[in-house]
Amino acid sequence: MASLRTGVAQTALRETRRTPYVCPQCELRQMRLSPFNDLPRRKQIRYSSTDAAAPPLLAKIKGDLKTAMRAKDTPRLNVLRAMITEYNNASKTNTPIKTDIQLLALLKKKKAASEAAASEAKAANRQDLEEKNMQEIKVIDELAGEVKLVPDQEIQETVSKVLESLKQAASGADVKAGNVLKELLKAGGPFNGRPVDNAQVSKIVNQLLTGGK
Repeated sequence: MASLRTGVAQTALRETRRTPYVCPQCELRQMRLSPFNDLPRRKQIRYSSTDAAAPPLLAKIKGDLKTAMRAKDTPRLNVLRAMITEYNNASKTNTPIKTDIQLLALLKKKKAASEAAASEAKAANRQDLEEKNMQEIKVIDELAGEVKLVPDQEIQETVSKVLESLKQAASGADVKAGNVLKELLKAGGPFNGRPVDNAQVSKIVNQLLTGGK
């Protein structure tokens, strides 16, 4: 029995010497495999925020950026870079930018900031800064014009129909603006998924509710 144990031990020792220990990480590296994936490294695909479906307007912004860089168009570069930065920052949050309407909202925010800066520059008699901001506003308006929205006339007609329907259902009770907007923008609603400026829709709803006041 002792000789049998000795023989087994010697055999195991010889096997160990023939097959040296290799740590799992090293073995994966030798096989050109990622320790986090069973696909070869050369076949792995790197994903970034730009790989996801991006709004059409973003493609124009990035294309215009190259042209502006070659032309050394500073006002345009300022606007385009600001928009790309905003888009990239949003992609890291729970509310990434997926539509041209969301980009349009950013453009309006940027325009409001530029208008305020231009006003302050004018008050301070800084014509150079005023001119800079006015040039940026011109670029912003140009980009905003690329987003084709539902015409105001169509919005008014649609809001009128929905408002009338809600008034009939309310049997004379007051209809709140929030209820009208909810009906217009809900899943399956007339404006759901359509290129409408929610702020403009809200404005028209309030105008119709107050008789245009």
